Amino acid sequence: MSAQERRSVGSLALLYCFRMLGLFMVLPLLALYAADLPGSTPALIGLALGMYGLTQALLQIPLGWLSDQIGRKPVIIAGLLMFALGSVIAALSDSIGGIILGRTLQGAGAIASTVMALVADLTREEQRTKAMAAVGMSIGLSFAVALVLGPVVASFGGLPLVFWFTAVLAFVGIAIVVLLVPSPPRGAAIEHAETGPRLGLVGRVLGNSVLLRLDFGVFVLHFILTASFLVVPGLLEQSYGVGREQHWMVYLPVLLLSLLGMVPLMIVAERGGRLQQMFLLGIAFVFAAIATVDFTSSAMLFYGGLWLFFVGFNYLEATLPSLLSKAVSADGKGTAMGVYSTCQFMGAFAGGAGGGWLLQHLGETTLIVVCLALAAAWWLVVWRAPLPKQAKPASSSPLAGV
Repeated sequence: MSAQERRSVGSLALLYCFRMLGLFMVLPLLALYAADLPGSTPALIGLALGMYGLTQALLQIPLGWLSDQIGRKPVIIAGLLMFALGSVIAALSDSIGGIILGRTLQGAGAIASTVMALVADLTREEQRTKAMAAVGMSIGLSFAVALVLGPVVASFGGLPLVFWFTAVLAFVGIAIVVLLVPSPPRGAAIEHAETGPRLGLVGRVLGNSVLLRLDFGVFVLHFILTASFLVVPGLLEQSYGVGREQHWMVYLPVLLLSLLGMVPLMIVAERGGRLQQMFLLGIAFVFAAIATVDFTSSAMLFYGGLWLFFVGFNYLEATLPSLLSKAVSADGKGTAMGVYSTCQFMGAFAGGAGGGWLLQHLGETTLIVVCLALAAAWWLVVWRAPLPKQAKPASSSPLAGV
């Protein structure tokens, strides 16, 4: 990469990291702290946890289109201001309804597709895969940091302080956009608008069985992740005596060790040519972890199950976008990634809102069984069909135009 490209990618990865950090920090906290709010129920807590995913899913493509028309930076700054507004409303709220409204507005700042488009504007085509990978790594980093930082910040001021902190992160993100992110060349957005998602292309993406399997997979993965955080924080506090202020002491070693645990999977998959087997193993890890965490009464097995879950989750989360990039030719990647991201955020919404409803009306065991059933269905889908290999050039690929 050139110096300009490194600056562009580094600043946008930093922006994405701060943005996602603000969203992820709430995950390990909401089920605990929101339970003390007036009118709170498991269903409403789940809705608050997942609501950002619904507005994220609905607005990614419209805001991406708007950025083609008026420019990337204005849309990103407006999205960050919306995120800050949602954070402030949630911080000032003394009811679960206010938290739901705040989370809805947080998600309405749906800038992921616009940030990725700006990455494309500021990098050459031959460097674009590296650039997207760098931004993707920032998401994984922000997730790990958020699970640790969220409980630490909450220990000083509860959930309101966490939301105030996320509002500050939004303004830091605006400063990064204004001061660090280079402006794209004139006409770059128009160029991408002309070659961007087309109705026929979207139809072919939605009709492609390989891509649909990947979309189903990311939906299931984020359904399970969000639903798990309706249960795990309470188990830590009530069953294993870990005060909510000390939850970071559990998440930190579990996450660090999970990164070590996923390395062998990646090595065997890439160097040993066993991608299919390792992918199935990752899903099996998530399945086994869900069953272990909920049905064990042993602290050691519980912590081991948490570790196993994050080994599987981190490996699958890192592998799915790579598989999608192999399944499509270059001219269809943007559209395929837009549909993929929509399914990801819809999974988070369904895991929160649907998981909360199941928890309230049918109980924790039913919620866990649903998660296990989804994981098992995903495993069977992958087992019955091979994972995608590198797509051929657009002119000769069976997925040409997709």
